[in-house]
Amino acid sequence: MRLTAIGRTAVTATLVIAAAACGGRGESGGGQATTGAAQGQCQGQQTTGSTDTTLKLGGIYPLSGPASAYGDIPKGIKAYFDYVNAEKGGVAGRKVEFVVRDDGYQPPKAVEEARRLVEQEQVFALFQTLGTPSTTATWDYANQRKVPQVFVATGASQWGTDTEHPWTIGWQPNYVSEARVYAQYLKMEKPDAKVAVLYQNDDFGEDLFGGFKRAIEGSKVTVVAEQSYEVTDPSVEPQMRNLAESGADVFLNITTPRFGSQALAADAKNTKWNPLHIVNNVAASVTVLKPVGFENVQGVVSSSYYKDPNDPRWADDAEMKLYKEKMAQYAPGADPNIPYLTFGWAVASSFHKAMEAAPCKTREGLMESVRNLRNVQVDMLLPGVTLQTSADDAFPIESMQLMEFKGERWELFGEVIDTREEFGPLTN
Repeated sequence: MRLTAIGRTAVTATLVIAAAACGGRGESGGGQATTGAAQGQCQGQQTTGSTDTTLKLGGIYPLSGPASAYGDIPKGIKAYFDYVNAEKGGVAGRKVEFVVRDDGYQPPKAVEEARRLVEQEQVFALFQTLGTPSTTATWDYANQRKVPQVFVATGASQWGTDTEHPWTIGWQPNYVSEARVYAQYLKMEKPDAKVAVLYQNDDFGEDLFGGFKRAIEGSKVTVVAEQSYEVTDPSVEPQMRNLAESGADVFLNITTPRFGSQALAADAKNTKWNPLHIVNNVAASVTVLKPVGFENVQGVVSSSYYKDPNDPRWADDAEMKLYKEKMAQYAPGADPNIPYLTFGWAVASSFHKAMEAAPCKTREGLMESVRNLRNVQVDMLLPGVTLQTSADDAFPIESMQLMEFKGERWELFGEVIDTREEFGPLTN
């Protein structure tokens, strides 16, 4: 979905107001905009949580509960901020304090924690609220308070299309674009595919599944069976048994980590059903696959947009070397080969670039920056993947590359697919 003409006007007006208050901006090399604002031109804008030397950010993650595997992400973020605090003078000259709260993947708890971070901790911004249900539950509050809710850890397409919540923006590729990548792959490689789908019964699952169904329209790829599950379900084995009876030759696995492992294990146990298994990116971590047994997940297909610390192609990559060195130094108890930690490093680096580019180091200035990213390079992203936003495009990353699990790691194949160019604009 793209913004409507009315929506573009609304967002553009917001940015024009912010730009006028900040006195405009120029651009420098590397695609990163620079500040030209005088100190006085930023007066009157919100600076809660920020001083000339400090910056407080708040993150909300499921450190417990059914999606607790994502608890590794804030470890990667904190290690990055600890590194830049100690060795780079912080972010925009400010030492970052990153306060993390646990919502257990429960939307009411997410609202409670958002209030605590904003009203008690007095954070400058909510940096990363994880999960579509939790972010949906909190974005009304964040926008009413005019608190930036930036680079949320969910690919729901609404973060880039809604015009009523200008203070919220995503980061990772949206689920509709990801679904289009899988649909295009099947149309090319298995044009008569019969697909069975398992999806989480919430905004996350419905967004990706809906995008897939729209992307295969007009082709011979068909969905022959679908099963949903609730995040409170103890297991997805009943759903997997039903899907196996469909005779589908492709299985699309739209799950979060815990249920992703269960679905992979159930698929491996059923020797009578041997579909091509596609697992969505959010459940594609090695930590999800390892409990199933690597021998049982050979040939599984997924997609990615940031570098995998387990891939030897990045062994001599400067950013990967830096990442592993600093993880050992600032998060010595963490395993740097866990991709969720790499995700955290990448999104923290993206925030660093956006905050440095902000024409005013204020809440308004940050939001202007994240909605005006111009081909910004982030070294932990795959080559060819950059941050790109504008007044009528609020999706920072819309490029992905397919990958297949071989041996004990993912192997990238094909080229990076820019869904903006390959598939056209998102539509309702």
